[in-house]
Amino acid sequence: MFRTALLAFSAAALLAGCAPDAPPAAPHEEVLQRGDTTVRATVMQTSTLSEAIAARYGIERGDDRVLLVVGVRQGPAEDPADATVTATATDLRGRRHAIPLHALEAGGLVDHVGSLRVELPATLSFEIEVRRAGGQPLRMRFNHDFR
Repeated sequence: MFRTALLAFSAAALLAGCAPDAPPAAPHEEVLQRGDTTVRATVMQTSTLSEAIAARYGIERGDDRVLLVVGVRQGPAEDPADATVTATATDLRGRRHAIPLHALEAGGLVDHVGSLRVELPATLSFEIEVRRAGGQPLRMRFNHDFR
């Protein structure tokens, strides 16, 4: 009896995480360090942005919109670094989505920003390539769940 109740409770807890009214996933950051170059990639559902920030940067807010922000910096002070950045996201169905990125300058730093629409819940596998003049391409891969 106890085992059945525990199994039922566990199943209910797992299903609760899939409920349509579940809060958006917290922003997630990955960092890649190679030589004097640091790449920071952050993904988040745009519904987590304030209305003022979304309006300021022309970002559509929504649980089904995922924002990718990639910053490329150099040296210990993490000064801005010129780079070409490309990104894709692949869902669990194997559908690969190119993420068009544009440069966004704020506070003297340039980030590469793009977004895509997803069907929730979603697990996306991100692939980011950073190319700097005279260097080998840097590649970053990571997964993140959105609900």
